[in-house]
Amino acid sequence: MSQPVSPEILTPLRAPLNTLPGLGDRLSTLMAKLVGGDTVRDVLFHLPGDFLDRRASPTLREARPGMIATLRVEVISHEAPAKKSQPHRVVIGDGTGFADIVLFHAARLSQFPVGAKLLVSGKLEAFSDRLVMPHPDHVMSQAQAQNFPWIEPVWPLAAGVVPRIMRRAALGALTRLPDFDEWHDRTILDRRAWPSFSAALRALHAPAQIPDDKPAERLAYDELLARQVAFAIVRSRRKKLPGRSLHGDGRLRTAALKRFGHTPTAAQAQALAEIDADLAAPHRMLRLLQGDVGSGKTLVALLALLRAVEAGAQGALMAPTEILAKQHFATFEKLSPVPVALLTGGVKGKARTAILKSLADGTLPIVIGTHAIFQKHVEFSDLALAVIDEQHRFGVDQRLALGAKGEATDLLVMTATPIPRTLLLTHWAEMELSRIGEKPAGREPIVTTVHKLGELEAILAAIARAIAAGGRVYWVCPLVTESEVMDITATEVRFRELQARFGAQVTLAHGQQDAAVRDQALADFAAGNAKILVATTVIEVGVDVPEANVMVIEHAERFGLAQLHQLRGRVGRGAAKSFCLLLHDDKIGETARKRLTLLRQTEDGFRIADEDFRLRGSGDFLGRRQSGLPGYRLADPEQHEELLAMARQDAVLLLQRDPKLESPRGQALRVLLNLFDQREAILTVRSG
Repeated sequence: MSQPVSPEILTPLRAPLNTLPGLGDRLSTLMAKLVGGDTVRDVLFHLPGDFLDRRASPTLREARPGMIATLRVEVISHEAPAKKSQPHRVVIGDGTGFADIVLFHAARLSQFPVGAKLLVSGKLEAFSDRLVMPHPDHVMSQAQAQNFPWIEPVWPLAAGVVPRIMRRAALGALTRLPDFDEWHDRTILDRRAWPSFSAALRALHAPAQIPDDKPAERLAYDELLARQVAFAIVRSRRKKLPGRSLHGDGRLRTAALKRFGHTPTAAQAQALAEIDADLAAPHRMLRLLQGDVGSGKTLVALLALLRAVEAGAQGALMAPTEILAKQHFATFEKLSPVPVALLTGGVKGKARTAILKSLADGTLPIVIGTHAIFQKHVEFSDLALAVIDEQHRFGVDQRLALGAKGEATDLLVMTATPIPRTLLLTHWAEMELSRIGEKPAGREPIVTTVHKLGELEAILAAIARAIAAGGRVYWVCPLVTESEVMDITATEVRFRELQARFGAQVTLAHGQQDAAVRDQALADFAAGNAKILVATTVIEVGVDVPEANVMVIEHAERFGLAQLHQLRGRVGRGAAKSFCLLLHDDKIGETARKRLTLLRQTEDGFRIADEDFRLRGSGDFLGRRQSGLPGYRLADPEQHEELLAMARQDAVLLLQRDPKLESPRGQALRVLLNLFDQREAILTVRSG
């Protein structure tokens, strides 16, 4: 008998923040923003980043300026300021000497009644040959020494939440901690010398001594294991879901390849073979097709969709933007021997009605579009394969929901951004993986060079020569309009400057334009009516102009390596020799210099992705966020890479032995899954 979805033991941790001491409605709102949630658990998961050791307790004779010290003193007297602008002073002594407490707020004088024997902690300074402590961090009666924060956690804080409030909330949250049954294997705990889950949280939020790495390591493993067990459960459920065997006679694929005019690379053939094996299997496919820029994933996706059509069913490809959807549609129209339609938000009226009708009655075999194709009113006659392109941000639940348009829909997710191994394990681990690691034959290497912005005049002269030789140029800027706080040439400013020099040969495209205006600019560039396209990263994916052979990226140091690699991949698609010019500030840091140098040295997107992840930490390697891997609170998948691999192996072995989590450890793991909000896995186990 499985536990309920929300085990009663977690009820105290699900309580709202305003049940914690010191948190009224206003502070609860501020605290929720700080800790990333509105429950007691979220306070516990907001771990300190450092610790202050206040155990140094010298006499006043021994004390020295610069020390963080806790003094055992008696209040001797108060000295009022001679002027309003001056601070109040409280004279303290301990029999070995005297010092001053300096207070800029008179309200704090009540903490220092004359004659009181106090513990006073803060940083000591020297002023006019006198030892002083400006605004002490802690003041407490010596009789309450047992309650003094001798080791003080330093939590990340935000406006309105001061250390005193955070400490009181954290201590209050610790009192709600239940005694959990252990969800880890005893051998792991003994080998790693880890404390229990509750003891680890207490060691960090209310330490008796400065903790070593063990408590934080234990909590990181808890989170990693919860995620890996969830992935393994979802993967196992996917394989158990009744699917359908899709077999084709190859006639449509043969026709498409004849139109393509080239033989697929060995890597494309291998990826297609893996996809075909999944399509032929009686369970549903859930596979990630990972390929570098220009490796030919679109052809593989088309051939996979044609297999579904050969089997008498339908296929759909979803792209995250209308630009990318249109690009896929243009490619499919050239190569597909069966009808293909484009369904986006811009398709309206009779055209939209006709597409919806043909999807519902089965006369339209393949549709390409944005998220519009998965809306409720879009019905398929028999959707057998859904392909999702460039959907980096989808979680497990969302990816599974996208395949729910058919009775037994196989799901293929594609990404053109090489994904570091660590992220594969942390964000896509419920999927099987196919990788295309080579580019089609005949692709020339892209010459990548790094330049200071001070060399702009020479670069413009080179651009003029490239255009005169028949080339076309992308010019990418990081901002749309001028910024008052960032000294970066904006897209619109650069457009006007280039237009003044090159005239009507220059066009402009960015995300804030009306879609029709932007699409026209892209069309003019593709047709050769414009020779220079000034743009933001709107051209990062989905723009394919083989004649474009020069990419200029301004302020390249402000982009992620993976994003720079994506942008560079817009050129090198034709017969002409191609170039990528990375422009940077005249003065950049050493890390930025290393990143740009790596891009100059290699076109290996997988190496670049791993290096980008290492240099930037666990931020969003796709260039959209600078910090924080989505969904992780206690673990840093880069720092804890060893633990991540261990958690994956542990999860696989565990579910082999106890697939329904019915053993004592399995029951404890149900609580862990619930604690870390792995609801999809909980419901799967419950229904199993």
